[in-house]
Amino acid sequence: MSHTSNDKMPSGPKPSFGSLKNNELGIVGAWTANELVNTQPKLPGALLQIDLNEPTALVWSFSNVAELDTFGATALAAQYKKLSKLGYSITFEGGEHRHLELVQKLIELDKAPEPVKNVRRTLPIDTLGRIIVEAGKEGVDFVTVQGQIIVSLLRMITLRGPIRFAAVVNQFHEIILRAIPIVILISLVVGVILTQQTIEQLKNFGAIIFVVDLSSILMLREIGILLAAIMVAGRSGSAITAEIGAMRMREEIDALEVMGLDTYRAVVMPRVIALIVGLPALGLIGALAGILGAALAARITGGVALDVFVARLNDVVDLQSIAVGLIKAPLMALAIAIIAVQEGLQVSGSTQSLGRHTTASVVKSIFIVIVLDGIFAVYFGAIGF
Repeated sequence: MSHTSNDKMPSGPKPSFGSLKNNELGIVGAWTANELVNTQPKLPGALLQIDLNEPTALVWSFSNVAELDTFGATALAAQYKKLSKLGYSITFEGGEHRHLELVQKLIELDKAPEPVKNVRRTLPIDTLGRIIVEAGKEGVDFVTVQGQIIVSLLRMITLRGPIRFAAVVNQFHEIILRAIPIVILISLVVGVILTQQTIEQLKNFGAIIFVVDLSSILMLREIGILLAAIMVAGRSGSAITAEIGAMRMREEIDALEVMGLDTYRAVVMPRVIALIVGLPALGLIGALAGILGAALAARITGGVALDVFVARLNDVVDLQSIAVGLIKAPLMALAIAIIAVQEGLQVSGSTQSLGRHTTASVVKSIFIVIVLDGIFAVYFGAIGF
């Protein structure tokens, strides 16, 4: 006993090739996986069996294509490539733009890139152009992140946006408090080395006592804050970039935006505020540690008693010397934060990208910190501050 099943899905127009008229070949029907595989599995090879004349220009008309998916487009692209090898030049017309674009993209997948001519002659110009374009993109990204951070800061200062105190305190602990031991150690060692070398030169003039002036003013105005900023850039700047980059890789940043949360307010600003508030204090601690190292070196290598060192220190150090370091610190902290956030937001979905941007964050931050310190030194010297 036999019966006919009626529970199959209705099929669309059958895929086929129309007749060749005036070098125009019509593509007809629904070119989908279901029609090509289940209905007419041998159809993709049928085009080469059409009776064509000498190799010439052909026009494929998509006006009568009812449906087209990737499977059907792949079949048409395969026929296109075969006919092209036989010498036919094929162009498309009619139909929906998305169908033509899909077939064209599949055709171009296997195309070999055209050989570059005069590579040696154009390579320096090409490299220079790429550097300029990349520098322009970096500049735009830097200004964009800077604007976002400044706007968020102004909103918090004017109480138009909430301040996440718990997050700020946590970041202050991670970025500033945990960096104090290493900053003290580095500053102490640098103070000892700097003072010892200075004493060796001042001995020739019988002016060892002036080592107090040189070491204390230099540590308070320049070295203390510079060492602290470099340590924060290497230690905390890289951590900020890695944390934000990891959030980008896990799409947590996108999730926050979908939830309607401000990424800068939730993620960036606690770190920025901790940096801006904490770096001046960290720089002052580093300067004091450097002066302590200078006092030890002066006592050991120069024979300057501690009480003499302290008395001379009271005479030469004033609030102006301390203010110079405190003025520079917030701007250095802001620069470190901007670069760290910028590099973190540029991380793509690979660990290689994360490592590359973390390294770039450290290098750029240290470079900017040194440049800013030089600019401030020249400016304060010019105004006599």
